[in-house]
Amino acid sequence: MKSYILAIDQGTTGSTALVMSADGRTLSHSNREFAQHFPEPGWVEHEPEEIWESVEQSVRDAVSAAGIDPGHIGAVGITNQRETTLLWDKASGRTLHRAIVWQDRRTAALCAELREAGHAAEVTRLTGLVLDPYFSGTKLNWLFSHYLGAKERAERGELCAGTVDSYLLWRICGGLGVLRGKGGIAAPPHRTDISNASRTLLMDLDSGEWSERMCQLLGVPRACLPEICPSAGVFGQTLDFAGLPDGIPVSGIAGDQHAALFGQGCFAEGSVKCTYGTGAFLLVNTGSRRPTSRHGLLSTVAWQVQGKTTYALEGGCFIAGAAVQWLRDGLGILSSSDEVEALAASVATSEGVTFVPALSGLGAPYWDPDARGAITGLTRGSTAAHLARATLEAIALQVDDLVRAMGRDLGKAPERMRVDGGAARNN
Repeated sequence: MKSYILAIDQGTTGSTALVMSADGRTLSHSNREFAQHFPEPGWVEHEPEEIWESVEQSVRDAVSAAGIDPGHIGAVGITNQRETTLLWDKASGRTLHRAIVWQDRRTAALCAELREAGHAAEVTRLTGLVLDPYFSGTKLNWLFSHYLGAKERAERGELCAGTVDSYLLWRICGGLGVLRGKGGIAAPPHRTDISNASRTLLMDLDSGEWSERMCQLLGVPRACLPEICPSAGVFGQTLDFAGLPDGIPVSGIAGDQHAALFGQGCFAEGSVKCTYGTGAFLLVNTGSRRPTSRHGLLSTVAWQVQGKTTYALEGGCFIAGAAVQWLRDGLGILSSSDEVEALAASVATSEGVTFVPALSGLGAPYWDPDARGAITGLTRGSTAAHLARATLEAIALQVDDLVRAMGRDLGKAPERMRVDGGAARNN
C-alpha cells in the first residue's frame, strides 16, 4: 500500500519535511535551518548546496521519525520560497553563483531604467506584476550580465535557469548522476509549475506560457527556462534521493504562498489568507477571473488543477518574521525568536518607538526598493522591550496596509482572514 505522502517545504530560512497519511494527518516533521549570506548592502544570497543538504537531511529525519517503510511513500510534493533564482550547468549540476534570494535588491537600477524607458504598463499588462527587484527575471538578467559567455551557453541549452522548485526537482530526480559517474541516467526533468512561473516576470499571465516579449526585454534566453506544468501532476520521479526508493512520483508543486492559500482551504472566490513567515503575504482567491489592482497589489496564478486555472490578488511585505530574526541575529537582544512575545508584553506600549522594517526595501503597496529600515522615537528610557513591541506592531501595521489596499481593489475589506506561518504562533 502506498499510504504516505512526503511534503517538502523549502523556505527562506530553512527546509521542512513532513510525512503525512493519505487522509492528511501529519505523522512527523523535521526542520533544518541554513545560512543567510549578505555580501553587500541590499544583497541576499543562499548557498545552493546548503539548501540541498537541508532538504535531504530534513527528509531523512522526518521519514525516520515517522517510523514508516519508505517504500510505502506514494508521492512527493514540493512547495518553495518563490522568486529566488538559480542558474546551473546542465551537465555537471554546478551552479554558476549562489542563489539570489527574493529579498535581494541588486537589480533596483535595472528596474528604474525599464520604468524610465516606459515599460512599466506593458510589464504589468503581460505579467500581472510590477518592475521590482523582487522577481526572478531581473535576477537572471544580472547573472547573464556578470558571467561571461553564460547567455550564449544558455541559448545553446547548456544551462538551466529556474526557481528553487525547479532546482530541487532536478536534483531529486537524479540531476547529479553525471557528477557521481552513474552512466545511463536519463536527463532529469527541467520543469516548474504555473504558480512559480507566474512570479518570474517572464510568463504571460493570460496564456500561461513564457512571454517572448518579456524574455527579450530582460535578455533571458527561452532555451534555459523550464517547462511550465500544472500544479498537480507528475513532474518526475525520485532517483538516488535521501535514501528513498527510486521511482516515487513528484506529483505536485506550488509556490509557498499559493500552497498556503490552497492548504487553508481558500477554494471559494473571495476567501483570504495571510502567511506570517519571513515576510507577510496576503492572498485572495479571485476564481477564474484574472484580477486587476489599482492600489499596488499583484495579479498571480493561484494554482492550475485538472485543467482549471485559479487566480489570486496578492500583497506582500518583505520583512515580517525576519524582523524578529534580525532582533535575534543582528542586534542580539533575543537568544531565541520565541522570546519576543514575552519581551514585548513586558511593556504596556512601545512608548513612541516606531520601527519601519524596510530591511529589504518595501513591497506592496509601496514598491520602493531603495527604502531602508528606520527606528524613530527613541529616548533614554527606551529599552529592548520597547523595540520588540514596535517590531511586532510593525508586522501588524504592514499587514493592515495590505488589507486596506485589497479592500479598495475588491470594493470591500475582507471579513475573515485565515492565518498561518511561524510568526502566527505569536499572540
